[in-house]
Amino acid sequence: MFQSFYPDQYLDSAYSIDFKKEYDRGIRGVIFDVDNTLVPHGEPADERSIALFKNLKQLGIGTLLLSNNKEARVKSFSGEVGSLYIYKAGKPSVRSYRKAMDMLGTDRETTLFVGDQLFTDVWGANRTGIRSYLVKPIHPKEEIQIVLKRYLEKIVLYFYKRYEKKRTEKTDVK
Repeated sequence: MFQSFYPDQYLDSAYSIDFKKEYDRGIRGVIFDVDNTLVPHGEPADERSIALFKNLKQLGIGTLLLSNNKEARVKSFSGEVGSLYIYKAGKPSVRSYRKAMDMLGTDRETTLFVGDQLFTDVWGANRTGIRSYLVKPIHPKEEIQIVLKRYLEKIVLYFYKRYEKKRTEKTDVK
């Protein structure tokens, strides 16, 4: 019932993703959400995020920031990490994910999405056919509309974890 919201991977942090392994699998572009995925909401790029984008560039992986936030916020962060960006993206609109892939020169098989919200980030990526990573929010302080969505996300994540456990048990039996 909730499977259209399930990520391909659920991790503690965007910084724990093995991007070298993803590159070896054929990933050539990563689309990131910004707020609470890479830094706390509204914060500038920090050393960790700058190092991540530098590493991705060295690997040969293009990056794009896909945010529903205003241009000033996304452009500033983009300049700090050296990434392409789309602001006021209208996630989960498929159109913005397709535009991101066009800008990166990638397709569904060579693109990965990383975000902290199920109903915008992951759902949009899944609708587009892009592999998705859901990461835990960096900081609990969020705008009220996001706080309210987090309650619904908990329900979906409960079923996702049950689904993953059953799927893992089936593969372990084989």
